[in-house]
Amino acid sequence: MTDESQSKTHSRVLLVEDEEICRRNLKRILTKEGYDVEETASGVTALKILNKQEFDLVLTDLKMKTVDGMEVLKTVKELSPQTEVIMITGYATVDSAVGAMKEGAYHYLSKPFKLEEVRKIVREALLKRKLTLENKALKDTLAQRDASVPNIIGKSPTLTETMDQMHKIAPADTNVLIFGESGTGKELFARALHALSPRADKRFVAFNCGSFADDLMANELFGHEKGAFTGAHASKKGLLQAADKGTVFLDEIGDMPSSMQIKLLRVIQEKEVMKVGGTDSVPVDVRFIAATHRDLKHEVQAGRFREDLYYRLNVISLNLPPLSERHGDIPLLTNHFLAKTMRKQNKEILEVDPEAMAMLEAYSWPGNVRELENVIERAVALSSRDVIKPDVLPEYIRSLSMETFRRHWSHIPTMEEQEMEYILWVLKKCQGNKTKAAQIMGIDRVSLWRKLKRYGVDNGADS
Repeated sequence: MTDESQSKTHSRVLLVEDEEICRRNLKRILTKEGYDVEETASGVTALKILNKQEFDLVLTDLKMKTVDGMEVLKTVKELSPQTEVIMITGYATVDSAVGAMKEGAYHYLSKPFKLEEVRKIVREALLKRKLTLENKALKDTLAQRDASVPNIIGKSPTLTETMDQMHKIAPADTNVLIFGESGTGKELFARALHALSPRADKRFVAFNCGSFADDLMANELFGHEKGAFTGAHASKKGLLQAADKGTVFLDEIGDMPSSMQIKLLRVIQEKEVMKVGGTDSVPVDVRFIAATHRDLKHEVQAGRFREDLYYRLNVISLNLPPLSERHGDIPLLTNHFLAKTMRKQNKEILEVDPEAMAMLEAYSWPGNVRELENVIERAVALSSRDVIKPDVLPEYIRSLSMETFRRHWSHIPTMEEQEMEYILWVLKKCQGNKTKAAQIMGIDRVSLWRKLKRYGVDNGADS
């Protein structure tokens, strides 16, 4: 059963409509879609039901005797603010329905309504509720954590596994090497490792190894003595000495020059540093967390990275999954960045349109979490509405969603022929990455492997 069918099966809908034919037709549509529907012809009865039960969605007629749709809407929002409400109205009262939306209704259905319109609006309303509840659960979880631990957003299986590993290795006072593509949040994980370690009350110092030339890097890391070079009017502590008893994060360690690799190795082995221009060593006690997007084993084999330093740093390794392997985290990250950017830009944007969210989920995100954050910042800046619509997303993301699978056959194809062609098409779009292809097709990787074997398709490792 797919996630969508599961959400339909468990979605509870209250239908409030005093016109019997309209109510019967709507219930038939919703029940056929898999929703659990309870119906009533009375606004008074609806209020009694709402006081006893909670629903994911309420569809209510606007004009009813005694208790109208506005009173039903008000009661829903008082009792269960996350429950979405759709107003049912005739053409003559569309203005009133729009007014109801200002009071918290999600949308309205005009009589006579179209079948596909009902399905679409109901589906989108339930998606909004789902995302709202997920965000609330995420905020509640984060609120229970130690305030010093950085927020790592997501609950996908790959991220959960990485988080579990991080919590296991954080207390161990050993060096850690973090592997991950650019933009996956390596420094964020390094800060979390420090915050969860016995060194949490000491300093965390971050240093990018690709940002400095050799001499400047030595000066920053080791410090210098007075008179060591022109302009050195006073002695200065380096970052390693300043972080004594704490943690030093060396980002992009694969870019560190060979001459500095030798000096860093000595610091790790001897637990002491010598300032530039100095003659006496200074003892330091730091935990090293290094990170790289490079294949360091390949760099060692190519002679560009010292093997002894590699093993000194790689006592324990932590592999961060790319965003393409965290498909389910995209809505959570999107809403997190939306809230963050709203505060930063002082704009009020309530949500991301379902169509725009679908486009974000379909994109492969080669720039990972950092790219997603930049896209949301851009969208907020460009949006003139209180909803992020597809038109404010980059063109390359919009155009990707237009690409669909189509095959023109000279004969009526069998199901197996269509399935095989579709699988091959998805694999091609994923550049042979079977894990990603399986996620897109909504099946597990083992099922994909079996299908490929059945169809006699090359079933090698992911490229």
